[in-house]
Amino acid sequence: MNFLGHAFLSFGDAEILTGNMMGDFVKGKAALEQYPEKIQKGILLHRKIDEFADHHPASARAKVWFRETYGLYSGPIIDILYDHFLANDPKHFVSEEALQDFAQNVYQQLGEHQPYFTDMFTRVYTYMTTDNWLYNYRQVKGMEKAFKGLSRRAKYMPPPDMAYRTFITHYHQLTQCYYEFMDDVINFVKVELNT
Repeated sequence: MNFLGHAFLSFGDAEILTGNMMGDFVKGKAALEQYPEKIQKGILLHRKIDEFADHHPASARAKVWFRETYGLYSGPIIDILYDHFLANDPKHFVSEEALQDFAQNVYQQLGEHQPYFTDMFTRVYTYMTTDNWLYNYRQVKGMEKAFKGLSRRAKYMPPPDMAYRTFITHYHQLTQCYYEFMDDVINFVKVELNT
């Protein structure tokens, strides 16, 4: 899962959300310990979600179409794709307005916890809110932009054009992988949050 997925899987808890969204920007145990307990829990939840997604059979199948060109970057590509399918999943977002409302609520909750942001996440949050990333995962063209963003951050990733073409070519098969994954990850996170 990427930013939309991690936001969604925080289930409305602002502190869990803050940690979950910053998860990629907090490294090591010492860095983790400077945060309040629930933000720490969110950071750890982010790591567990990533591990769960990486090892899920549906993700493994989805990566096959990207692996030859993108190798290890096929995992982050699938994370971005899951956000697209989530943004278009009527079970979770019944309309474009519902997704827009969700995105604005996430930005507000995060904004109230800005003192805890890492420097890098402060920059990400600025771009995320300015360009409304969470909503724009819904658009097919938004995915092209997301792949380009990943390519800028990933020093050795091949150009993203083929990732976008593969996404379009295998759209229906990738949608099926998402549906197989989503119920499982929701159940996994609910158990994690209750332990």
